[in-house]
Amino acid sequence: MPVRKPPKAPKPSAEFDLEGFLDSEGLSRTIAKYPKSAVIFSQGDAATEVMYLQQGSVKISVLSKTGKEAIVAMLTTGDFFGEGCLAGQSRRMASATAQSAATVLVVEKAHMMRMLHKEPALSDLFRIHMLMRNIRVEEDLVDQLFNSSEKRLARTLLLMARYGQEDKPQLVVHQLSQETLAEMVGTTRSRVNFFMNKFRDLGFIEYNGGLKVNSSLLSVVLHD
Repeated sequence: MPVRKPPKAPKPSAEFDLEGFLDSEGLSRTIAKYPKSAVIFSQGDAATEVMYLQQGSVKISVLSKTGKEAIVAMLTTGDFFGEGCLAGQSRRMASATAQSAATVLVVEKAHMMRMLHKEPALSDLFRIHMLMRNIRVEEDLVDQLFNSSEKRLARTLLLMARYGQEDKPQLVVHQLSQETLAEMVGTTRSRVNFFMNKFRDLGFIEYNGGLKVNSSLLSVVLHD
């Protein structure tokens, strides 16, 4: 499935400063720091807070009754998560784990609800976040159903490097194991290793203090 450039989110008329608002003294919130691999919350925990990732990366995963884990999302700086509590979820439907050292702003559910009603600009940004998350989930489902593992891997790398998001710099993807990529793509580590070597030989990716994803990798996704 093609990696489409995400639609530009309309800016609130007041040019709402989300970071400034979240850091303001009037907002009842706590800031938590997590080392790499720390569990932020687990599947089945009480869902009482909304979280905002200020720095780092976070893995969202689900565990089946047979013990099989599936990665459903990889979050980066600027993402909300745990927002299911606002829609009536009493328990966490997935687990959140720090993929790198992470700084997380935690807002109680009741306070977040009050702020969404009180601050229309915040409400607009949060609504856009939810819509974009739903679009991503739908695209991921189609990707799993119809695309080869090679295309799925290419799309995953492009998305993690923020391809097409003009307002965000392209990232060098750090500390991402091939086992994790295999879980995200839904294939084996050996297949991921084969395709990663192929992408490197073709100049689509580079290893230099981390993994750099070049825009030319898009040709893999677009090729029929």
